[in-house]
Amino acid sequence: QVQLVESGGGLVQAGGSLRLSCVASGRTFSSYFMGWFRQAPGKEREFVAAISWGGSSTYYADSVKGRFTISRDNAKNTVALQMNSLKPEDTAVYYCAAAPVGRFPSRRDQYNSWGQGTQVTVSS
Repeated sequence: QVQLVESGGGLVQAGGSLRLSCVASGRTFSSYFMGWFRQAPGKEREFVAAISWGGSSTYYADSVKGRFTISRDNAKNTVALQMNSLKPEDTAVYYCAAAPVGRFPSRRDQYNSWGQGTQVTVSS
């Protein structure tokens, strides 16, 4: 497993942008499929985006497609989530996660390492 620490959350007005970052430590970062999930109050944790080991393949939830971009830098052990055109419904705690396999990128049970989460609040 790897240890994950997120940063970059905050309060932003609707239509604004935020960039989340996640730094990994521990085992070889490039051997992990990386994902972002989010959880709003009273709701289940849901898939947001994922990226393959080398970064050549990316996956997005329909709700964020065209607005969010996931990227990774294996040399720096980081994965980022650029969030543009934010909406109030994007308000949630955002979690970075690592998976040893990438067969089902949107499934929570594929991921065995999780960060502590960072709060994103979008005001209307």
